Amino acid sequence: QVQLVESGGGLVQPGGSLRLSCAASRSIDSIDNIHWDRQAPGKQREWVASISGPSTTLYTASVKGRFTISRDNAWNTVYLQMNSLKPEDTGVYYCYGAGSSPSQGTQVTVDS
Repeated sequence: QVQLVESGGGLVQPGGSLRLSCAASRSIDSIDNIHWDRQAPGKQREWVASISGPSTTLYTASVKGRFTISRDNAWNTVYLQMNSLKPEDTGVYYCYGAGSSPSQGTQVTVDS
């Protein structure tokens, strides 16, 4: 198994930006697909973005054009750059991939 640890969350005003990091306990070279989900208070967890291989990306419609997922295998890290944040982006963000253990997530709060 691989442990993934999220960081980079915080409180930001609407329109602001955050960059989330997902650091792996070992090489992610063999993990082709890595994903970000989020869970807003009182709501079900929802998929946000995925990266396959070095650069094939997919996004849920609500974040397309605002969020960018990327990976740096040399640092065993996946990133989620979030721009033009909205209050509805508030939630706990989780990353995961094949064989990863459940993680704590990182809290993102968008509020004025």
